[in-house]
Amino acid sequence: RELYVTAIACLTYGLCQHNDVVRCAVAHAGNDHRLGAQEAPPAIISLYPGTGFEAHVDAVIAGGPLLGYKAEKSTADPKAAAAMPAVCGVEDRNRTAPFPFCGNRFEFRAVGSSQNCSFPIAICNTIFASGMSALSGLIEGGMSHRDAVAKLYKDNRHVIFTGNGYSAEWPVEAQKRGLPNLTTTPVAVATFNSPKAKTLFKSMNIFSNEECDARAEIMFENYVTTLNIEVGTLIDMVETGILPACAKDMAKYVSMPAFKGDREKVYLGIKVETDKLKQLNAKKPHDLRAEATYLCDIVKPQMLAVRAEVDKAEGLLEAGLYPFPTYEELIWSHHS
Repeated sequence: RELYVTAIACLTYGLCQHNDVVRCAVAHAGNDHRLGAQEAPPAIISLYPGTGFEAHVDAVIAGGPLLGYKAEKSTADPKAAAAMPAVCGVEDRNRTAPFPFCGNRFEFRAVGSSQNCSFPIAICNTIFASGMSALSGLIEGGMSHRDAVAKLYKDNRHVIFTGNGYSAEWPVEAQKRGLPNLTTTPVAVATFNSPKAKTLFKSMNIFSNEECDARAEIMFENYVTTLNIEVGTLIDMVETGILPACAKDMAKYVSMPAFKGDREKVYLGIKVETDKLKQLNAKKPHDLRAEATYLCDIVKPQMLAVRAEVDKAEGLLEAGLYPFPTYEELIWSHHS
């Protein structure tokens, strides 16, 4: 059990000292839509060891022994006479945490479904190794095992969070703690070849400085490529599918203009917002980092503006005219 407490101290150090690198390990275009929603953790990287272990960490920091944490399972009362109590895990499995303890393991829950897990695993191993190196340095410098572990916990205590990662209060609290909130891929990727990150990878014999620069460039290029494909696809869908459907629908109200309602305004709005999107997309810079930031901060919001108008049109078009599966069909078609 001393080994377990010691290992979590090394993990705490790694997640705290190299927080931005861990966030970068899960940075890609698809994950920007997911983090902080749909049972995915927020973009703020924190450690959830469970409330029981958190209390043990505080006891160690206060001078207590490394041993003493009792990993005991409890039961939950179902509040029903016909059902027996359900066995629970050692600690609550916090689905709002990016790095929670889940009974017999820690999970890095921020990894996107389209990712190759090898890169996040490599980063986790790297930051864990950096924690082991820091602990080794303290012990070799004359500090006792207990005191060295306590120091790692004390210096990095602020990365441990056992609350609700979805709450509006957490980003505010995280900022007070000094934890970065890298909400988008361009912001996160920009940290991968920072001087601090290069020192980490070089000291652990993982990447050279040139390899860090190359990795960052590849991640920027991947993001830019994905966003450009998405922009082009959206424009094609609107111009070859949505707008023709809107024109056909409007033609049905020539003889009965009183029935058209807001259709003309909404359908014209799609055209206006799509033209704005095309104009903004044509102005993007050609430097990879600048283009990624521009696509994220300028083009993506305009894509949402187009989507908002199309969503309105979906509720107005005559049944059968909408050229793509509607939300109703996607959600309820399996009931028919």
